[in-house]
Amino acid sequence: MLNGAFLKRSSVGRLRLLLSVFFLALAVPTVVLIWQAYGQLKWEAYYQHRGMAEELTRRIDDSLRERIVEAERLSFADYSFLVLAGNPSANFLQRSPLAAYPVEEGPPGVIGYFQVDAEGGFSTPVLPPADAEPDSVGIDADEYAKRRELADRLRSILSDNRLVRYQERERGKRDASAEADGPVPPSGVAAEVEDTSYSQAIFDRLGKLQRDEAISAYGAGSTRGDAAMRQPAGPGVQSDSLGTVSDLKLEPAYRRKVGELEESAAERAPTAQYETRSKRKEQIALPEAFSSGAVRGLAADADDVPIRISTFESEIDPLEFSLLDSGHFVLFRKVWRDGRRFIQGILIDRDVFLRDAIRNRFEGAALAAVSDLIIAYQDEVLHAASGEGGRYAERANSRERALLYRDRLLAPLDSIGLVFSVGDLPPGPGARVLGWVTLLLAVVFLTGFYALYRLAMGQLRLARQQQDFVSAVSHELKTPLTSIRMYGEMLKEGWADETRRQKYYEYIHDESERLTRLISNVLQLASITRNEPNLTMRGTVVRDLMERIEERISSQVQRAGFEAVFNRDERVADAAVTIDEDCFLQIIINLVDNAVKFSSGADDRRIEVGSRLASNGQIHFTVRDFGPGVPRDQMKKIFELFYRSESELTRETVGTGIGLAIVHQLCLAMGGSVDVVNRNPGAEFVIAFPIDRKSGIQDG
Repeated sequence: MLNGAFLKRSSVGRLRLLLSVFFLALAVPTVVLIWQAYGQLKWEAYYQHRGMAEELTRRIDDSLRERIVEAERLSFADYSFLVLAGNPSANFLQRSPLAAYPVEEGPPGVIGYFQVDAEGGFSTPVLPPADAEPDSVGIDADEYAKRRELADRLRSILSDNRLVRYQERERGKRDASAEADGPVPPSGVAAEVEDTSYSQAIFDRLGKLQRDEAISAYGAGSTRGDAAMRQPAGPGVQSDSLGTVSDLKLEPAYRRKVGELEESAAERAPTAQYETRSKRKEQIALPEAFSSGAVRGLAADADDVPIRISTFESEIDPLEFSLLDSGHFVLFRKVWRDGRRFIQGILIDRDVFLRDAIRNRFEGAALAAVSDLIIAYQDEVLHAASGEGGRYAERANSRERALLYRDRLLAPLDSIGLVFSVGDLPPGPGARVLGWVTLLLAVVFLTGFYALYRLAMGQLRLARQQQDFVSAVSHELKTPLTSIRMYGEMLKEGWADETRRQKYYEYIHDESERLTRLISNVLQLASITRNEPNLTMRGTVVRDLMERIEERISSQVQRAGFEAVFNRDERVADAAVTIDEDCFLQIIINLVDNAVKFSSGADDRRIEVGSRLASNGQIHFTVRDFGPGVPRDQMKKIFELFYRSESELTRETVGTGIGLAIVHQLCLAMGGSVDVVNRNPGAEFVIAFPIDRKSGIQDG
């Protein structure tokens, strides 16, 4: 992992710097890759939901397109109450399909059909001709009153928007109550005076405004109407505005990403739709005059009366669409017949149209859960629907929204735009996997870095401890060898008398014993580090083991100036433990040597060695001194290899720092354990071994 040369040159700060650079070298590219992957997933989700919005817009278009095609197929004669049935030669009249009540056919929210002549005269297919009795066409009085009410409503809406000539009409068939409920004259026009300033040019202006807006790029900020077209809002006009499409704030990231897509949408050419929706011509047969007897099939007692038929060629423009100042939608077309121009159209309730044709489809789609739908006429917001709840105006000011998709409906409804916006898109299933992978990588990186840091710090600490160990071993070897050489030379030269000679022999013996223990520890350490402990395990009786301990350490303790005290528990005297006897004695000798060294300044110079039965059924062998004890924060560290509680430069005790580590390793190798407990005073080392099952324990 880390070689010795590097460890010798390294410091803690340098090691931390190296590991930090290594961690950043791995973490930064990984974070960049994850960020790119997450961004890709985000845009994939964006495009997925954009496709859903595009598909929803297409379905709405298809549904409305069917209704528009049906409306454009209607002939000029269908806007009359009665039309010729089948072949004109059949001389037979029937109701127009638009004469049904209630009104059923047409786009969602249809209020009714109308026709305006060149002079501004109003008519509707729901009412029979003025000179026809309701009974003659199969209409009772109640139904006729309701039809009259619908016709008056249509005329009122059109006159409020100056689309028909206002006049106070007198009908012979109209009763006083119906006359009293007639339309209210517009501001500045007297009820008894007919408005003669009417011109169909107002429909031209409506059509031109709609086409200009359709041809221009949608969402460019244009607004509906001009000064000439805008009229004061009359009764029932909806004046509460939700703002404009320009109010929609776009996040910068989304704005850059969808710029190209929006440019493509802006370049869409709505003029092509007008080119495909060209004028058409038709041959129509109309009765020249009407009489009640000519209505066959409508009145059961009708006589056969010949009907004079005239055939005309009419030219019909495509339908156009506009939003009136009163808040209603109008679909209308221009029809030329016999040199005169007629306006035929459909009045539509705006709210019902938006609800049934667009909003209900949006709310039934999965897209509603994550996006808002803004329905706009040109740039003015007409309606806002949200799957998240709340109003559009409130959300527009609370946070930025991202434009998901926007488009216009197909002509003639191309003044209506659908704007889909989102706040936070769901990340999708891939993001969940990426999140777990990111978390896993973060845990692996942090755990690996921490483990590598701890390993490197351990290696660095071990290298320094080895250096200290070499220094300590050199010192420990040099001291006894020097003493042995010095006393040996003195004895050789005969410089000592008989009394001193015996003392010198004892010094030589003690130092040789010390040297033997040191070499034995070093050899044992080498065996342990190679995982090659050579143990001979056999059962040994505790009584015999304590006797051997007493023989081996008594002289060692006494020569050190201490008193050896042996405490035997007779309950375990005949019990046996499975150990390697030589290794066990080495453990006890190391512990006694450690006790002697660290309690040299104690007032009570005793070393207690004992055996006892523990509460868990094991046998505890103890070595206790009466010195200062072991600091609480070092109780676990003292069994680490090469650990010393004192600095090599300031320590006062001798030793190499491997004695207690060898004790710990040998105990584990023989199936036992070692621990230290602070007493008052001193410290007690406890060696625990299980009792051999073949032996017994005495009671008492």
